[in-house]
Amino acid sequence: MVALAVVAVAVCAHIGLVFLHVAPSNTLTKQHGSVVDEWVFPEFEQNWKLFAPNPLQQNVSVQLRAEVSTADGEIRTTRWYDLSAEDGRAIDGNPLPSHTQQNELRRAWDFFVASHDSEDRPVGVRGTLSETYLRRIALLRLDRGGAAGPGDVVERVQYRSRTTNVEPPPWSGEKVSDRPTVRELPWWSVAAENRGSRAGKSGQAAQEGGAA
Repeated sequence: MVALAVVAVAVCAHIGLVFLHVAPSNTLTKQHGSVVDEWVFPEFEQNWKLFAPNPLQQNVSVQLRAEVSTADGEIRTTRWYDLSAEDGRAIDGNPLPSHTQQNELRRAWDFFVASHDSEDRPVGVRGTLSETYLRRIALLRLDRGGAAGPGDVVERVQYRSRTTNVEPPPWSGEKVSDRPTVRELPWWSVAAENRGSRAGKSGQAAQEGGAA
């Protein structure tokens, strides 16, 4: 009976040490990392990741504004629409949020960032496709927000993102900047065939872009 208890304790200790080895950095591994490494290496080394991908450590807010030509021939610039906040309000408290509310904007922005260089230049065909998709989402969201009145035409759109670090828990001892990082894209012209957002074409285009 004693031998069984000793074996059980040893197995639990082994599993716990291996778990700490493959787990993301945390308080225990920071304090007892040398003990964990001495036990794991080299016989029990794990070269696979238990937790992948790592949890998001930043909040990214995607915002949009437009230049609109009015019916009387003037050009006006709309306010910034916080699209991420709009999606957040639609999801908050909703037990069955739509796929569009949860993923359309987020996936489109990730698609853009992954297919553009640091100067916001498209890399290959995917970069150009991501811009087309964001233009379509822009028209859909501007139409929904009533950015263009009767007789008005959306001429250009502009996106920007505001990224802030998620504050780490007090026990981690990690320090991160609380200053937001703003990425402002250049103005994009809207193709004439896509300007009739009030006719409902932009919604269909955005859905087609998502399917692509």
